[in-house]
Amino acid sequence: MSVLPMLERRLVKLNKLTSLLPKPIEALPRVDHLCAHLKLCAKSCYLRAGESIHAHLIVRNQSSRVEDAWQITSLINFYTKCGKTVRAHKLFDTMPERSVVSWCSLMKGYQDSGFDLEVLNLFKSMFFSGEPRPNEFVATVVFKSCSSSGRIEEGKQCHGFFLKLGLMSHEYVLNTLLYMYSSCSGTREAIKVLDDLPCCDLLAFNSALSGYLENGALEEGLEVLRRMGEEDLVWDVFTCMSSLKLCSSLRDLELARQIHNRMVRFGFECHDDVSGALINMYGKCGDPLYAQRVYNGTKARNIVLNTSIMDAYFQSKSYEEVLNLFAEMETREVPPNEFTFAVLLNSTAELSLLRLGDLLHGLVLKSGFRNHVMVGNALVNMYAKSGSIKDAWKVFAGMAFRDIVTWNTMISGFSHHGLGEEALEAFEEMMSAGEVPNRITFIGVLQACSHMGFVEQGHYYFNHLMKQFGVEPDLQHYTCVVGLLSKAGLFKDAEYFMRTAPIRWDVVAWRALLNACYVRRNYSLGKKVGEYAIEMHPNDSGIYILLSNIHAKSKEWDGVARVRSLMKERRVKKEPGVSWIGIRDKTHVFLSEDNQHAEIVMIYAKVKEVLSKIRPLGYASDVAGAYHDVDEEQRENNLSYHSEKLAVAYGLMKTPEKSPLYVNKNVRICDDCHSAIKLISRLSDRLIVVRDSNRFHHFQDGHCSCCDYW
Repeated sequence: MSVLPMLERRLVKLNKLTSLLPKPIEALPRVDHLCAHLKLCAKSCYLRAGESIHAHLIVRNQSSRVEDAWQITSLINFYTKCGKTVRAHKLFDTMPERSVVSWCSLMKGYQDSGFDLEVLNLFKSMFFSGEPRPNEFVATVVFKSCSSSGRIEEGKQCHGFFLKLGLMSHEYVLNTLLYMYSSCSGTREAIKVLDDLPCCDLLAFNSALSGYLENGALEEGLEVLRRMGEEDLVWDVFTCMSSLKLCSSLRDLELARQIHNRMVRFGFECHDDVSGALINMYGKCGDPLYAQRVYNGTKARNIVLNTSIMDAYFQSKSYEEVLNLFAEMETREVPPNEFTFAVLLNSTAELSLLRLGDLLHGLVLKSGFRNHVMVGNALVNMYAKSGSIKDAWKVFAGMAFRDIVTWNTMISGFSHHGLGEEALEAFEEMMSAGEVPNRITFIGVLQACSHMGFVEQGHYYFNHLMKQFGVEPDLQHYTCVVGLLSKAGLFKDAEYFMRTAPIRWDVVAWRALLNACYVRRNYSLGKKVGEYAIEMHPNDSGIYILLSNIHAKSKEWDGVARVRSLMKERRVKKEPGVSWIGIRDKTHVFLSEDNQHAEIVMIYAKVKEVLSKIRPLGYASDVAGAYHDVDEEQRENNLSYHSEKLAVAYGLMKTPEKSPLYVNKNVRICDDCHSAIKLISRLSDRLIVVRDSNRFHHFQDGHCSCCDYW
């Protein structure tokens, strides 16, 4: 046998045996490299990769010894950054010896997860353990948790403790302390801290200003802004934005212009965010022309700036201009967002343009914003204020999500339409849904009780339920109660309530009482109230008109002449009665005894025709309510051509038979027009909705939704 084949066979066997032997172990990565990788995993929230490193450290027995504190602290930091605070806390509990970095990492993790109370508990444990001495990073975390949780007393105790440790010399600790005092207390503690500082930098002022703004302490915020001006510091973008927000909240136009001038000096005007805030500020301060100048000076045209300028005009009640700006946006192909639709729909609501509102609703559905709560709220508001409460309810019922604004809008909508029972049912449904009512809710509820004459229920809501929910009654709530009592004819109760209420009454309350005296024919009290109200509020035309009407009802023409002479002497002008109606894509506006409309001759003929047809149904002109000291025929002629009658007549001329009419009036509808339109609705077999300054009237089949109780 040859020797060579035998050697080859043995070599093959040896190679096979060698392949079965374990391979040599490669060099393990260094611990500092693993910690560096762990830091990267924490920064990027790579949980799986970090867990692998943790497992690697366990295998190497480098995650439980005293000398492994750095690795364990890195793991705690990693798990807290990945949102696994429970796992981090378990690791922390296993540490044989803890450093200040370990404590701070765990506390910061709980803070980032929103568990501020747990941060304070950890700090107490750290204090009582006596293990490490807190450093400036621990102080910053603790102060921030105190401000986030609103625990100002604990914050004051920590302030004293860190002061003893000498940690208040660190700039970022001081800034966090300033923010805590300004955002939690709303008092002058932050300003006192600023006073104690040898010198203040911009960051310290920014912290104090931001905190006061968040707390709503505007006067203190203004004081901080004044001190910043005295220091003559160079502002940054954050300072500018906070200052603009302060001006917007104060609605101080003079201050706004001063801030704007300073910003121009520092070269911030061209910044897009600052430009948007400037536009918003001028809008809140009631000067849309300055807002327009800022808008015109911006190079970029985006949806944020476009919506800001639209909102500026909305704030100044220039609703038509809002709609014009939207038309320009359409031509520039800037697609609207949910904020744009909210401004548009609310502008449409104020103008009561139901047809345009319908078109915008279709655009909302097409654009995919139907499930945005803000847009849903604006749609409910638009339909309610445009006269279609049924469509408002449909939108409300179809909303997937609702907030307190949604409920308040629906309750107020029902109330203004005189549907008091529906408003109170919505209120009960709201509480069943777990929503907590606020001051706006109770205004709507009390108005609903007032419109329906629900005196006992109104007392219950005002005296018991508001206290139960911790809502402090303000002037509007008290005024609603005055309206509730006086409209029900309980004038003695109303008088006693006004005498004993701990509030200073404004002209709205006196007008409500005077209007009730007129409606309830309590003319003697009405004259006394009117005379007193005129002396208290000599520039309000509504008081003079109501008092004049009361004298006219009593046929005291000398009283009418005296009131009108007083108006002339004091240069008080009566607001002219204006009504408008939307026909197709155009709004037609009418004044009483109007002769400006292109088709006025045909409109007058239509009014005359309609009035002649409703006389057999029981209509008689309310000449007693006409305050002109002229003969009866002239007074009847004056009543015939009130603005709301002209608008209704034009609607009858220009719309298909039996289609609803929606008319708006800027002042209260008069008794004669109310009686006439009830019968016109029966004659024409139409729904006629009239929105006056007080409420909506739904006229149908000879009846009004107010049941003559308005």
